[in-house]
Amino acid sequence: MKITFLTTLLLFSFFTVKAQNDNSINLYEKKNEIKLNVLLPLTGAFEVTYERILNKKSSLGISFLTVFDNEKGDEDTNYLISPYYRRYFGEKYASGFFIEGFGTLSSIDGKQIADIDGNLTLNEKPDVIDMSLGIGLGSKWITKSGFIFEVNAGWGKQLFNADKTDHDQIARFGIHLGYRF
Repeated sequence: MKITFLTTLLLFSFFTVKAQNDNSINLYEKKNEIKLNVLLPLTGAFEVTYERILNKKSSLGISFLTVFDNEKGDEDTNYLISPYYRRYFGEKYASGFFIEGFGTLSSIDGKQIADIDGNLTLNEKPDVIDMSLGIGLGSKWITKSGFIFEVNAGWGKQLFNADKTDHDQIARFGIHLGYRF
């Protein structure tokens, strides 16, 4: 009777310890991330990103960019909303090198006329709403405590109203700091 009891107790404690170890492995495999682009405020813009991890190798996300100071940069963009899908190629959970496909909904200043010195003299057309599709790449590093460092760059093509603005392309770039929760 004592041997059966001790064997049962030993097996129960083994499974309990194993279950505790499995839970600690998943602590850094959380599913949500929030990130800020720390490079864009230098150019008069602000970008925040939310990303949802689907599995070890892929995620979906959305970025919102707004320009708060057109004088600091050569930026004609008013705002940009950009959903994306990422595929990761790193060994760790949803990190390392990635490639992404993205779309954007953007508001861009209409065609502008400048004088001989390059000073803006007139907006020829009103703001233009357009959509674009693009591709990007980058890399993400994450600590066990959940802090994120990420760099990315991408290029896209305006789809519908490029002839009404001074731009027919869109560029995405950034250095992001964030947290996985």
